[in-house]
Amino acid sequence: MTHTVSLAGAVTGVGSWPGTDAREAATIVLGELGRLPHLVELPARGLGADMIGRASALLVDLQLDVSTTAYRVVSRRGSVAKRATDLLNQDLDALEEAWETAGLVGADHVVKVQAVGPLTLAAEVEFGTGRRVLTDPGAVRDFAESLGEGVARHAAEVTRRLGAQVLIQFDEPRLPAVLAGTLSGRTRLETVRALPEPEALAVLEAALTGSGGVTMVHCCAAGIPTDLLRRSTARAVGLDVAQLTAADLDGIGELLDAGKELALGLIPSVAPSIPTTWRDLAAPAVTLIDRLGFPRTTLRTQVAVTPACGLAGADEQWSREALRLSTEVSSAFTDDPESL
Repeated sequence: MTHTVSLAGAVTGVGSWPGTDAREAATIVLGELGRLPHLVELPARGLGADMIGRASALLVDLQLDVSTTAYRVVSRRGSVAKRATDLLNQDLDALEEAWETAGLVGADHVVKVQAVGPLTLAAEVEFGTGRRVLTDPGAVRDFAESLGEGVARHAAEVTRRLGAQVLIQFDEPRLPAVLAGTLSGRTRLETVRALPEPEALAVLEAALTGSGGVTMVHCCAAGIPTDLLRRSTARAVGLDVAQLTAADLDGIGELLDAGKELALGLIPSVAPSIPTTWRDLAAPAVTLIDRLGFPRTTLRTQVAVTPACGLAGADEQWSREALRLSTEVSSAFTDDPESL
């Protein structure tokens, strides 16, 4: 029987991981995240391995290369896109090998893949003139559709290799800045307008629906646009709990009311200066649910636990510890949330 792709009660990583060894990373993540492992990103490998670089391996009929200032739209496939594709294939090979070694083939499992979201991608990539893609509405739409199609192909490849269902995460760290119009122009003459929410939602939806799968949107920046995300077709929303303010509470409550699942980033992305326990790390989520007036069982039925953001900046010891602590917090939410 195939189960529904859901985050509720699960533990997963956000995406990035320290180091450059894809096989070691895949083995660790499968070992620590039995129920919802993810295909890791290893940005320490350099160009083509970071979030925007990886997109150059996913986009369909759109080419990126690198300039002195940023990734840039180009007319033909360059060395960075080729490198990004090679690195992505190495990561898939490593996960497939670890998957087989762990005896997971043929079983009913879910794996998470990540891609940069269309709005963050358009904010970070330049035209040949140096302007951000975000300044051209037609190009933004083209990028969103290309990305959705590319991610759909990527997810199908993961399913073909692993026999697993796929949860697709779109990373949108720039989403609040895109909506607020706080991105600076890359040239003196360029201004980057604030994107109205309906327009931003249409762009996001083009990628979400184009991917053809069960999706979530992750944003670990402050000012997460809960109303826009509530109206999206994403099954789940991932966020850094430490970034929430009192002004965000109603929006978080509305996400839960709408039946969205939350991937709550509760574990620091780098080792804290003061040692911490799972109980300390669980407290903000318990407080949040209590303040919103939801039953504590919501922590079991609509919440997943993750690190606050990607772990690329952590050392090897903390990256493992972060996943272990995430699992301990999640176990407490699942077993007996009322006792916390």
